[in-house]
Amino acid sequence: MFTGIVEEVGRVERVERRAGYLSLWMRAERVLADAKLGDSLCHDGVCLTIAELRPPLYRCDISAETARVSTLGARAPGDPVNLERALAVGDRLGGHLVQGHVDGIGTVAELTRGPDEAVLRITAPDALRPYLAPKGSVAVDGVSLTTVDVEAAGFTVSVIPHTLEVTTLGARRAGDAVNLEVDLLARYVVAALSARSGGAAARPGGMTWAWLAEQGFE
Repeated sequence: MFTGIVEEVGRVERVERRAGYLSLWMRAERVLADAKLGDSLCHDGVCLTIAELRPPLYRCDISAETARVSTLGARAPGDPVNLERALAVGDRLGGHLVQGHVDGIGTVAELTRGPDEAVLRITAPDALRPYLAPKGSVAVDGVSLTTVDVEAAGFTVSVIPHTLEVTTLGARRAGDAVNLEVDLLARYVVAALSARSGGAAARPGGMTWAWLAEQGFE
């Protein structure tokens, strides 16, 4: 479990493609300070296990399925990657609960920079829309963010200058692919409402204010 507060931007050292999976060698410092074999690290929102440790390098293995449903399958040497260690009991929860299980790949539609913040507009798969809500939480490449608006094709988030500087989001451009993970609590809310409604809440656009009122939520 993670919080979506990136600790360090690491770099891909090399990628080894094997039969059925690939190995990602990473270069990092801070997240390896107390690392050991078998520890979990979040890589651009994807939870991976340290399979080999040679500080400042380490290796993680990525299954074919993980490579398919996330952006990690397209990583190349030199690419920056957001890194975070697993949450320890007693740590401050500065972001929101992030599992490191990517729900889908989004596309950056627009990044508008202002004097105090930047607005990032992201196109998201239709299947994720029922789990998004204004002022809700979403992880974008492992970064905990708050949605500003939910739109027909996706959502917008506001990103402060500090986050742009210490994560990979500051370098994102229109057309870039990003890993998305919806809020853990939203999963269970939609699942419960879907069971009650025969699946209506899980359909894109299915959980509307009108629908909630019909179910007695006013």
